[in-house]
Amino acid sequence: MNVSTPPATTPKGRVRAREYETIYILRYDVDADSAERVQARVSDAVEREHGKVVKVESWGRRKLAYPVKKHRRGVYVYMKYVGAGGLVAEVERNLKLQDAVVKYQTVQTIEDVDVAALQIDPEEAKLGKLDLPADDEKEESREKQLGLVDLGPDAPRGPRHVDEVEEFEAPGPEEGEDAAAAPKQGREGEEEV
Repeated sequence: MNVSTPPATTPKGRVRAREYETIYILRYDVDADSAERVQARVSDAVEREHGKVVKVESWGRRKLAYPVKKHRRGVYVYMKYVGAGGLVAEVERNLKLQDAVVKYQTVQTIEDVDVAALQIDPEEAKLGKLDLPADDEKEESREKQLGLVDLGPDAPRGPRHVDEVEEFEAPGPEEGEDAAAAPKQGREGEEEV
């Protein structure tokens, strides 16, 4: 059993804690009940470690910057909380145990927070009902992703490549050079030998 210690107190009796932000990504096909179960488990872990949840927001379904565990899209959830010691390790351990969680990351935002002076809005500390509308966007085929399919004349196009080599004039004889020393020009820029 994991027994945690309460946050340290300063000589003036102030409870010392740190502020953290965690963003975790749920599977794209997660339903609202599963998302709430994950958040409830993480909030319980924060409470067990004598921390406080300050804010929880759902950022909705988004495309991932790169595939993670073969997922290209996910549901982002942002969470801000305060606590001490092993709080982050316990939160991340609970996230790791959830099948619905694809990825998570935690950063420390403030080193020293006075927990007693902290104002927490109870409505912001709860994950509201997730409103996850069905996504109309279809997955692009591999050919379209690689740009191998012609999308038609109205489709946006990338920069055009110049297929023809630009014509240039061969340099003429320089001042002081003999015209006979300059190469003779044949048809369209070819040198005669």
